Amino acid sequence: PGFAGMKGSAIENFSCVIYNIFLMNCTWQAGRDAPADTQYFLYWQQSRDEEDMECALYIKDENFRNVGCIFQNVSIGDEKAYFLVNGSSNNSLIQFYDEYIALYNIEILTAPINVTAHCTRDPMGCIIMWHPPLTSHVENTKCFQYEISIQNK
Repeated sequence: PGFAGMKGSAIENFSCVIYNIFLMNCTWQAGRDAPADTQYFLYWQQSRDEEDMECALYIKDENFRNVGCIFQNVSIGDEKAYFLVNGSSNNSLIQFYDEYIALYNIEILTAPINVTAHCTRDPMGCIIMWHPPLTSHVENTKCFQYEISIQNK
């Protein structure tokens, strides 16, 4: 957390996930000692070469305070992305929070696609086939590991 500003005013519990290949959702909680009128703003930089951008679609709580952001068209690169959340209040300076995150570590993969099961009475039993999950950044599909759970025997 940034040191300029009132102690306990920076956001807490910042976390982001990427889902459905290119959507990213980041959430946080207001600092526990932040004044009631504090509003927070999220900026992020996908890589060092790109401009930093403010969130375009904030998630708000019942007091209209920004507590999250939804990003669209996110692509996952090799570099860590930089996130900064700062705040403003009429009553005091608000500490900022910043973090570098490797986006590939926060991706929730989609399920495998085109799953088919073909069962016969012969000793082979069932043949289950599928294609790898869709992802924006994994080129080598041999990286995936799968687990099959058969519920009804």
